[in-house]
Amino acid sequence: MQTDAKNGLLEGSCHCGNVRVFIPHLPLHVIKCNCSICLRLGALWAQYETGTVKFEGHPQNTSSYVWGKKTLRTIRCSNCGCVTHWEAILPEAGAGVGVNINTFDQALIGTTPVRHFDGADSWAYLD
Repeated sequence: MQTDAKNGLLEGSCHCGNVRVFIPHLPLHVIKCNCSICLRLGALWAQYETGTVKFEGHPQNTSSYVWGKKTLRTIRCSNCGCVTHWEAILPEAGAGVGVNINTFDQALIGTTPVRHFDGADSWAYLD
């Protein structure tokens, strides 16, 4: 996993490198959601407080997708198509940002517990 020498943040990126994501620390766990979009994306999500995640190349190198109740937008690189994160459309107090941890070094995934979230039905953790 790469660390940004300037500020100690952990760095991930889309496949082509046009969008870079910087997180303040490893997540306690990642979330595997079974909703229709997450299943298709194959993403593992790490959630952080809004403002703690930094981006380079966003929004100038990204596009977004909004669906359903239009509460979240999924952000992807406009060049390579990799989904880097989601963000709340109307951020409220306590709203966060979900980072696709698959955009980081694969060693991160192997050491971080996975929680299974039922986004398709109950909106509850299954474990």
